[in-house]
Amino acid sequence: MLSLAAAAVERPAVTAMRAAEHDGVTRVVLEVSGPVDFSQVGDGDARHLAVTLPELDWRADSRMRAVGLVRHVTYAIPDPGSGRLVVETSQPAVIRKVFLIPPRDGASYRLVLDLEATSGGSRSPIAAGVLPPPPPKISPAALPAPAPPPPPAETQHEAQHEAQHKERHSGKPIVVIDPGHGGIDPGATSLSGAYEKNIVLALARDVKDELDKGGKVNAQLTRDRDIFIPLRERVAIARSAHADLFLSLHADTVADADIHGLSVYTLSQNASDAEAQALADKENKADIVAGIDLSNESPEVTNILIDLVQRESMNLSASFAHGVIKEVSKDTHQLLQNTHRFAGFAVLKAPDVPSVLVESGYLSNDRDEQMLRRPEYRAKLASALARAIEAFLSKPQRMRS
Repeated sequence: MLSLAAAAVERPAVTAMRAAEHDGVTRVVLEVSGPVDFSQVGDGDARHLAVTLPELDWRADSRMRAVGLVRHVTYAIPDPGSGRLVVETSQPAVIRKVFLIPPRDGASYRLVLDLEATSGGSRSPIAAGVLPPPPPKISPAALPAPAPPPPPAETQHEAQHEAQHKERHSGKPIVVIDPGHGGIDPGATSLSGAYEKNIVLALARDVKDELDKGGKVNAQLTRDRDIFIPLRERVAIARSAHADLFLSLHADTVADADIHGLSVYTLSQNASDAEAQALADKENKADIVAGIDLSNESPEVTNILIDLVQRESMNLSASFAHGVIKEVSKDTHQLLQNTHRFAGFAVLKAPDVPSVLVESGYLSNDRDEQMLRRPEYRAKLASALARAIEAFLSKPQRMRS
């Protein structure tokens, strides 16, 4: 049982807890509403691994099945303002890593503990505070092998520039496909321990392969290996490529394991208004909207032009979202209720590029996870997404030339 103190205002809340085991590493993940400090308690008991935390509002279900090394997890508040998380293990173990992953694309903070079995009872204490080391690279079965290391930055930038130059002059429309997360940010973790970043990279490669075979569209990936790219940089890649469409791929996780199915997000009206105002307030207005230099325009004209372009982009995004739902429903029938949804995700905020985020399924649902890890299902889903992309980009009302 969890011993909880009375809820306090502004305390970080633990909204979900899960564990998974892979290659001898048992990972415990807490979904937290805000950043938290932590330190390991060196009490010498190698079967009860303790971490000190601030006083938390514990809302997660404490009934977690035994997974890997983990038998039981408890949280208590021994003193006001201070909390203690204890992981009871099935054999002597050590907390090898503790780190906090900041929120991405609307997700919560995630406090991650990686446990490994040890023959002795000693443990190396982890210094207090938020540590930034990347999680171990755990590649689940049926996902692509890691790509070779990237070339030096200069060579990479030159190659990217050359590829974009060729594609802009090929006469074909351009789609930029964005596999979410990557590198230090693994994204969601499935029931069996697979990482979202690997699953969506596999799916993105499948979509690109389908489009390359069709030959109607030039497809680019924001990342083709396990690297971290900031959210705004993903949007910048699409704009610098003169993309006609931006598609971000993700896989969600929630506390309710029964929720399943694909959903499609476009920019919400509130987020659009706020983003338009932020863009209008920028000092350098020469590149807010492709092909329009707003640097000499009045604030009123700037706001109107940005609003017009962004509303057209939102309408086109909604049109593509409906096309995705239509094509996916033909092949997979794995759709979340109210499939088309609206949010303020940062990757949807390019004012002049139609942008859609596809949550390909829920890694917290056993069926969705198994399907997304299965190459045959990913091929079906990739084919549906490729058809939707080709159909959308074949229309004459594309925003960019």
